[in-house]
Amino acid sequence: MFAWALSLISVVIVSLISLVGIISLLLNDARLAKILLYMVSFSAGSLFGDAFLHLVPEAIEKNELGTSVSLLIIFGILASFTVERFLQWRHCHIPTSTEHPHSFAYMNLFGDGAHNLIDGLIIGGSYLASIPIGIATTLAVIFHEIPQEIGDFGVLIYGGFTKRRHFGLTS
Repeated sequence: MFAWALSLISVVIVSLISLVGIISLLLNDARLAKILLYMVSFSAGSLFGDAFLHLVPEAIEKNELGTSVSLLIIFGILASFTVERFLQWRHCHIPTSTEHPHSFAYMNLFGDGAHNLIDGLIIGGSYLASIPIGIATTLAVIFHEIPQEIGDFGVLIYGGFTKRRHFGLTS
């Protein structure tokens, strides 16, 4: 029973850490516009760095570089491409407007929701394994959550969300 309480406390802490983007409410729109492209680049760089510096080497180490790892990497790239095409996202230099929406922001929200669900499941499962593993997992999730949420905030603002709408303060 103690593991369940620690799991819930950890998930609440991680959820509060994810509000790190609220700092942007202190920035005026002109300043935010200057750093927005850097935030989006940070988000993309974090994803590539995580995949190519952590996930792919670990998959290769566990399974050796064989057909299965290579096919899974290719499948992941094709699945991501298919999801983007399904949502009709494309690279574009035209600003977001009601006549020209950028649907990648909604794709980011969906992906972030799935990501946060998996984070919660991992935290809960790690506390069931042992308390020290649960604490270590919570710290790992916190440390990856900060840059991930900053990047997500930049992507959503770039995709047309207002700062207030990003935090659910307006509809």
